[in-house]
Amino acid sequence: MNILSLGYVGISTDRLDDWLDYGVNLLGLQQVDRSRRGVAFRMDDRLQRLHVEDDGLEGCRFFGWELPGAEALDHAAAELETQGIKVNRGYPALAAQRRVADLIYFFDPAGNRVELFHEAQVADTPFSPGRAISGFRTGPLGLGHVVLTAERIEDILPFYRDVLGFQLSDYALRPFKAFFLHVNARHHSLAFVETGRKGVHHLMMELMNFDDVGQGYDLATMRSGNIGATLGRHTNDFMTSFYSWTPSKFMVEYGWGGREIDPAAWQPEELVYGPSLWGHDRTWLDDARRAEAREMRLDAARAGRRERVQVLEGNHSVMSGQCAWWDAMKRSG
Repeated sequence: MNILSLGYVGISTDRLDDWLDYGVNLLGLQQVDRSRRGVAFRMDDRLQRLHVEDDGLEGCRFFGWELPGAEALDHAAAELETQGIKVNRGYPALAAQRRVADLIYFFDPAGNRVELFHEAQVADTPFSPGRAISGFRTGPLGLGHVVLTAERIEDILPFYRDVLGFQLSDYALRPFKAFFLHVNARHHSLAFVETGRKGVHHLMMELMNFDDVGQGYDLATMRSGNIGATLGRHTNDFMTSFYSWTPSKFMVEYGWGGREIDPAAWQPEELVYGPSLWGHDRTWLDDARRAEAREMRLDAARAGRRERVQVLEGNHSVMSGQCAWWDAMKRSG
């Protein structure tokens, strides 16, 4: 199955006005539609990336994964049905709501609603962010990534890997169990954290400029109890980010500098130094695992674990070498 990227996400809430504030004034999304029961947001040239509905619930209602065209959608539907998965065709009104040409939907083993679609609608006006940011890194990499919580990862991982065709990027067994999966050059578009219950852990949005993240961090710290994980850098995708709590009780990771991989040559490995090189003090962990995570970060520091910063052309300046030791390190590396 040829899934290209994460295309859109549907979110449940009982605090719609709070979502308007959070989405526009902290994340910098563009509000494009508002009704009594819902609001839609843009983050790039697509007409809609997030749809938030006031249905009295919390979490996410659906996840939309993009396919290359109508033929791929029909092939995916037939393939799923041969494996005994009930597939529902999206009716025209639903496709219009999602701002796509056509879609199918079904449910994964944990009950999450998965939608496959093709041909998302493109806006005829430029993206206008809700606050002064440089924009989001999307395009062929998709919206970002989503991390789901699971009672047992073994119960859900085979569905996404063996049925839908996601590929394993890497995994962590401490301080919590997590598996990371890719469908394109983004290090991971989907991941699972084993927490003993099913739900949504976080949604990641990647910014084009590091200062966008830092200024967002300032704004988040001004909101009481809003920080889910402090500013830090990951060991696997090299993202520098922080996590903030949404009004729907899951988090958004707001980051910069995500790693690209070559899916054809990638080899997964265990994250023996844990999920973060530094920072990312996780308020959502219990005291014991929070202490374990801190010790793993200190182990990475003691081992001299460093990773190159991932930058875009035109988004950095190269400094001249002023240190003989550093110049020697570069030549040996």
